[in-house]
Amino acid sequence: MVACLPANKVENTIISHQGLTYGGLIIQKGLKLKDTLEIFKALLLFLESNKISKLLLKQPPSFYTTHPAEEVEYLVHLTQAKTYRVDTASVIDYKNPVEIQSNRLEGYKKGKKNNLSIRESKDFEPFWNTILLDNLKQRHQAKPTHSLSEIALLASKFPNNIRQFDVLKDDQILGGATIFETHTTAHVQYISAGERKQEYGTLDFLFHHLITEVFKHKRFFDFGISNENDGLHLNKGLNYWKECFGARTYVHRFYEVETANHSLLNDVLI
Repeated sequence: MVACLPANKVENTIISHQGLTYGGLIIQKGLKLKDTLEIFKALLLFLESNKISKLLLKQPPSFYTTHPAEEVEYLVHLTQAKTYRVDTASVIDYKNPVEIQSNRLEGYKKGKKNNLSIRESKDFEPFWNTILLDNLKQRHQAKPTHSLSEIALLASKFPNNIRQFDVLKDDQILGGATIFETHTTAHVQYISAGERKQEYGTLDFLFHHLITEVFKHKRFFDFGISNENDGLHLNKGLNYWKECFGARTYVHRFYEVETANHSLLNDVLI
């Protein structure tokens, strides 16, 4: 096997991948652009022969790859793919840092003054049931992507990659963050805090610690997106808060490829 495409099927469309932050082709490290072109062409041919007319690709943002890997960006252009969505990820590049702004440092100092502490925990229940579920329901009429049982199961299978950090005052949880850690990047999957977060400096205290201590050895710290309505709107307050920690923008592109357009790859190589 030289490549695979994790995906799900909806009617005559293949999506890579619903339910995941991103999808796309997973390609053997040693392959070259010519090889990837042949793989992509074979994929489109196979899908078309199985009555799949469209392929939706949620491409991984470039900072997640361990080496240059933008072959598919070129190939979707050649096959006249439609960019149907773009999200913006707020990312700290540790090799090109931007200073944390004074307002976030003031929040961190509030946390110290209020004697907050941070605990890394294997138990996701306090954060999920005390903080996250209520906040999402009250503010967004939503639920987290993962149930408590699902995140616990995933963490049991990937204990070094899924990590929970809780903020405490007098042993009472005030907020927390769930981090998905890759080789290059610490990705913030969930952020949430109680009603007194501004008074206590809960999240500023937590993220100052995560950025400057826990994950300072990483190449990138990814706060995730601040987009709503399929990327058409930006939560300016949330985006501003992330940027005050030194995060700047990477884009996350979504493509729609007509499988019949595999023929456009026939005469590329000369």
